[in-house]
Amino acid sequence: MDHTDWLTREFEDNRAHLRAVAYRMLGSTTDAEDAVQEAWIRLNRTDVSEVDNLAGWLTTVVSRVALNVLQRRKSLREHLYGTELVDDGAERAGAMAPEQELLMADSVGSALMVVLDTLGPAERLAFVLHDLFAVPFDEIAAILGRSSVATRQLASRARRRVHGIDEPATVDVGRRREIVDAFLRAARTGRFEALLELLDPDVVLRADETVVAAGAGGEVLGADAVARTFSGRAKGARLATIDREPGAVWSVGGRARIVFAFTILGDRIVGIEMIGDPGRLATMVLDEH
Repeated sequence: MDHTDWLTREFEDNRAHLRAVAYRMLGSTTDAEDAVQEAWIRLNRTDVSEVDNLAGWLTTVVSRVALNVLQRRKSLREHLYGTELVDDGAERAGAMAPEQELLMADSVGSALMVVLDTLGPAERLAFVLHDLFAVPFDEIAAILGRSSVATRQLASRARRRVHGIDEPATVDVGRRREIVDAFLRAARTGRFEALLELLDPDVVLRADETVVAAGAGGEVLGADAVARTFSGRAKGARLATIDREPGAVWSVGGRARIVFAFTILGDRIVGIEMIGDPGRLATMVLDEH
C-alpha cells in the first residue's frame, strides 16, 4: 500500500468521527461536511509522517476549521443585530431534509443543539470536545490558544448553561464527588449493574500513551465495555481532588502513577481519562481523600 492509499484509508476510518465532531460544533450538516473536506485537503498538503496520533491531528484540524466558522457567524450576527444573540435553531431544524434530520437524531438532540447555539465559539468548542468527545483540556487549550485552567473554566461555564445549572459550584462539585466515589466503590466490589447506572450509554474511556504502554487499551467506548473494564478492578484507586475537580488516583509509594479524570453531565459519567504521563502529573494539584 502506497502512502496516498494509506492516507485515504486512515481518513475514511476517521470520517464518521470527524463528521460527528463538526456537526456538534456547527449544527449544520453542510458546514460539517465542508469542515471534514477541508481536513482532507489539509491532510494531503501536510507531511504527517511524524504525526503519532493521526486521528487526534485530524480532530484538531476540524475543530480549528469549525472554530473559525463559529467566529465568523458571531461577527456576522453582531454586525446585523448588535449584541443580540439570534437563535436560528428552530428555523434550521424545520428546513432540514429527511437525511439531515436522521443525522441529527443519531448524533445529538435538537434541544441540545438550540442551547449550543447560545454559547460563544470558545465555550462551544471546549464543551463539545471535552464533554462530548473526552478530548483532554491540554489539547483543547492548544486549539484555543488559552491556558488549560481557562479552558476548563470555559467548559464549566458552558456546561452550566447547557444544563441550566444556577447552583453554586460547591454544590455541583459535591455531587460529582459522590458520583465518582460511587463509581469507585462499584468497581472495587464488581457490581456491574451499579456501574452501568453511573455511566452514560456513550461514555468514552481514554488512556494516554504512558498508561497504554503499561497494558491498558487506548480507547474504550460505551457503558457496557467501560463497566467491564472497571468491574472488579481499580481497587488501588482512591478518591481525590484533581485541580479542584473530583477524580481518582492510583499511587505507589506515595507517588501518583495514574490519575483518573472524570467528565460528568447530570448524574452520568460521560468521559474518563487515564493519565500517567509524568510531565502532566507533575503539573496537577492532587489531594487524596
